[in-house]
Amino acid sequence: MKTILTLIVFVVLSSIAIAQVATQTNDREPLAFDKLDTNQDGVLTSNELPQNLRKNFDRVDTNKDGKISKEEHLAVVSRNQRPNNSNSPNLLADKVESLKNLAYADTDNSRQQLDLYLPRKRSTDKPLPVVVFIHGGGWKGGDKNGGFNWVAPMLATGDYAGASIGYRLTNESQWPAQIHDCKAAIRWLKAHANEYNLDENKIGVIGTSAGGHLVSMLGTSGDVPSLEGTLGKHLDKTSQVACVVNFFGPENFVTMHKQPSTIDRQGTKDYPEALLLGGTIPERQEVAREASPVTHVSKGDAPFFTAHGTKDPLVPFEQGKELHAALQQAGVPSLFQEMTDAGHGFKSHVLDDRIKQFLDLHLRGLVVEIDTTPITLQNK
Repeated sequence: MKTILTLIVFVVLSSIAIAQVATQTNDREPLAFDKLDTNQDGVLTSNELPQNLRKNFDRVDTNKDGKISKEEHLAVVSRNQRPNNSNSPNLLADKVESLKNLAYADTDNSRQQLDLYLPRKRSTDKPLPVVVFIHGGGWKGGDKNGGFNWVAPMLATGDYAGASIGYRLTNESQWPAQIHDCKAAIRWLKAHANEYNLDENKIGVIGTSAGGHLVSMLGTSGDVPSLEGTLGKHLDKTSQVACVVNFFGPENFVTMHKQPSTIDRQGTKDYPEALLLGGTIPERQEVAREASPVTHVSKGDAPFFTAHGTKDPLVPFEQGKELHAALQQAGVPSLFQEMTDAGHGFKSHVLDDRIKQFLDLHLRGLVVEIDTTPITLQNK
């Protein structure tokens, strides 16, 4: 009996330790990576991982080069995070109708699909606004499957429908394929709004990291015909969105590659933006400019809420500030949320409440005042 009890305690403690390594957040994310990187070469091999974590190696190694970069590690952490809310996605699953793998571009490409989530108990018979999530992963990894975690708190209220968009990655297509996909998905949602009782004029988008870049592009380039693409059957619909929640997205590639980061954007040619653009930023200056949300900022763009960590090791904090400044200069409503001492990914109940207020303001027309004083995380 004593032996069995000891074994149970060991298993429980081991599970806790594994969970802590797999879900490090804020500034502890890079520290967890660095601790595992025993030879300090900036990447993780399978041999450097504990035996019980090696089963996940292939899933994290999105570019299949036999190594896990710090970016790939943080991308998984960011995808697995969700806003802190008492409405657990697992508890909500049976209260939501999930329509999975809907083809929005009239192709059989699994990347060109979206998942649609409809609350079974709606707060109104009127068409619901939609909160759409777009995943991160450096444009070379990630998928739409984690999107439910992000839209679940909105679905729980019965006031919103939700969706999660997939898009082609850089191992398949270079820019502007990614924004063409996202715009086609928005047009599909609008074209099917009557079918699902959705409000096509009230679509808000949320994105993290590379997804933050894509939602920022949606918010600023709805009036840029050259970025619309010709995917899908619904070209009569616009790709304009009603509001944008941008989590630490790249906003100006032209300045980003010169800003401090743990990603070497000066001495290498395979950094994420280079893979996206088809060459380094100095080699692809015009494409880099065209792919930057700040380039397309103009009066009439969607309102923005941007949250960025001051110690983000991958996407410099200055990127969020540049976007906010450009939006303000153009007269676009923009809120900038500084996450003091946070890294590439963070959780905060206070932040969740502010984002909910932002969505309620722009998608439901509620009168609210949103505080954006800096949030300092307490769980470092």
